[in-house]
Amino acid sequence: MKRKILITAALLLTFGAAFAWFAGVDGKWNAMLKGPDGNEFPISYTFKTSDTTLTGSVTSSIGTFAISDGKVKGDSIWFTAHINTMAIKNRGRYYADGDSISLRVGKRATHTNLKRGN
Repeated sequence: MKRKILITAALLLTFGAAFAWFAGVDGKWNAMLKGPDGNEFPISYTFKTSDTTLTGSVTSSIGTFAISDGKVKGDSIWFTAHINTMAIKNRGRYYADGDSISLRVGKRATHTNLKRGN
């Protein structure tokens, strides 16, 4: 009987942690992104997840743009940011501490760390 209770409790904790981890990507994230010329500029992402689908937007000094083709699987995220006429592929990893996402932006493999925003 104790074994069943312990197994049930362990499963509930595991599912709860997994759900919190998945839901943890939702919200606003900020970063400084380095452009091709080496200059850095502020950028923010707003993510919303539903099951394994990721949606949201990207905001920079030139405007706010939609995210499409977004997916979440485990600790990984993928999405396309449509900025004017460009479709920029992004992929990243969400860290369990809940405070950062490592993101690779576009073909040039620009890398940045996103931090939770307000």
